[in-house]
Amino acid sequence: MIAGARCDVLLFFLNSAIRQYGNSVQCLAMVYRSDNRTLEQMRPLNIVPDFISTAEGSALIELGNTRVICTASVEESVPSWMRNNGKGWITSEYGMLPRSTLTRTARESARGRIGGRTHEIQRLIGRSLRAVVDLARLGERTIWVDCDVIQADGGTRTAAITGAFVALGLAMQKLVEAGTLTHAPIRDFVAATSIGIVDGEIMLDLSYEEDSRAEVDMNFVMTGAKKMVELQATAEQRAFDDAQLKRMIELARRGVESLIAKQQAVLSNLLLRQ
Repeated sequence: MIAGARCDVLLFFLNSAIRQYGNSVQCLAMVYRSDNRTLEQMRPLNIVPDFISTAEGSALIELGNTRVICTASVEESVPSWMRNNGKGWITSEYGMLPRSTLTRTARESARGRIGGRTHEIQRLIGRSLRAVVDLARLGERTIWVDCDVIQADGGTRTAAITGAFVALGLAMQKLVEAGTLTHAPIRDFVAATSIGIVDGEIMLDLSYEEDSRAEVDMNFVMTGAKKMVELQATAEQRAFDDAQLKRMIELARRGVESLIAKQQAVLSNLLLRQ
C-alpha cells in the first residue's frame, strides 16, 4: 500500500508538470538510453596504438563494447592492373571472429566464400582511406589494412574506419622514419560514426540493441576538413524527411569531430603531406 501510494504521488506530480510545461517534461523521460547516454552522446572511446607489434601500423579501437583490431601492412608492389603507372594502392579486408557476437558465427573461410556484407564493408573501408591519401606520392606500393572485429556491439564498420586510419597513419609514419617517404602522403584525417532514428528519436552512435530496431540507419564518413566521404542512409521501417536528415548529419558531424580529435592525439607526430 505504501509503495502504491508513492507511485500515485509521483504520477500526480508528473502529470501536473506535463500539464504545466508541456512536451518538454515528456522529452526528459526519453533523453537517456539503455546505457545511460543522452541522444547526442558517443560511446566511450579508447584507441591503443601499436597494438600488434609485428605490423607496420596497428591499433585497437574500443567504442563502447565494440572492439576492432586494425593492422596496416606495407607491400612493395601493386596489383597487376596498376603496375607502371607510378601510383600506390590501399585496400582493406574485414572480418568478425566467430564469438564476436552473442552466438557463434562460422568463419567465412569455413563456408568457402565471403559474404555480401563483408564485401560491402571492406570496400567502404578502402574507399574511405583512399579518399584522404595521395596515391601518386605513395609510390608503387600497396598498404593492406586488415580490420578484425573481436567483439561486436553495433557500429563495427564505422569503428573499423576510424581505427584503420590510425593504423594507416602509423604505417606511413614508419615509412617516413625509414626515409622511404619524405612526408606521409595523407591529405587529411578521416573517421566515421553511425546515427539513426530509434523509437522516433534521433540517436548518435548506435549500439547493437538500438541498431537492431532502428527505423532509420545511417553510416557517416567525414574528413577533418568536414567534407563528407560517404553517407549511407537507409529507411528500415519508415521514411525520413529533409529535417530529420539535416539533424542526423549535424549530430554525425559532431560525433566524427570527436573521433578525429582522438585520432589527432594518437597521431600527434604524423607529418602530413605538404
